[in-house]
Amino acid sequence: MNVLVTGVKGQLGHDVVNELEKRGHAAVGVDIQEMDITDSQAVRDVITRTAPDAVVHCAAYTAVDAAEDNVELCRRVNALGTENVAAVCRDLNCKLMYISTDYVFNGQGTRPWEPDDEREPLNVYGQTKYEGELAVETLEKYFIVRIAWVFGVNGKNFIKTMLNLGKTHDSLTVVNDQIGSPTYTYDLARLLVDMIETDKYGRYHATNQGLCTWYEFACEIFRQAGLDVKVTPVTSDQYPTKAKRPMNSRMDKSKLTENGFQPLPTWQDALGRYLEAIG
Repeated sequence: MNVLVTGVKGQLGHDVVNELEKRGHAAVGVDIQEMDITDSQAVRDVITRTAPDAVVHCAAYTAVDAAEDNVELCRRVNALGTENVAAVCRDLNCKLMYISTDYVFNGQGTRPWEPDDEREPLNVYGQTKYEGELAVETLEKYFIVRIAWVFGVNGKNFIKTMLNLGKTHDSLTVVNDQIGSPTYTYDLARLLVDMIETDKYGRYHATNQGLCTWYEFACEIFRQAGLDVKVTPVTSDQYPTKAKRPMNSRMDKSKLTENGFQPLPTWQDALGRYLEAIG
């Protein structure tokens, strides 16, 4: 299979290309230098030239707080950029996998979000990713895979931030009222390739198994890394951010197993393997 992957310099795109190549697929990874997704002609030229069987669209504007001040740029990348990619996939009749986010929901309640729940984004980033989903849903051969709390070897993430802070601080405060599932891009990439090899289209949720708060995640990071750091739980109100964050990032993943896909390992197991990978 010939697969084009956007956002190859990001945490997930990097791992998806590696996984495709490991399985003997032809993978072409592009980032903004090779294909600016906001430039419709460039998108058409690159994708048409590649003639892929499938496109895995990982590229996105993901600076959640900055998005509140850069609405147009965020929309241009996440909504318009995705429309550009979807238009070419429609013309070439190839599969499109769009990587989305739990931020398309309102982040309230305690029930895990199901793939077909009503979308009601709570910030600019979530709104533009929702608009991207709508563009993808005009196709016949699409996967929308919503992910959350992602960490990978390639790029910045919460674990790296905690490890860096742990070297210079003996105590930290971390929010304890937002719940989700930390998710390793290495595990996610394997699942995404499993999925793109099929035609079981639709909306899915994909995160590692198990739940925690950011506070519990931080405690486990320091425990597994053998760092002696005192972590104090605080509420989101005590740690204000420019963009509103979801309190509930629980994701219902039963559709994966219903369609014969292997669920991801627990987040604690993923964390251990990740810490080994980054040394």
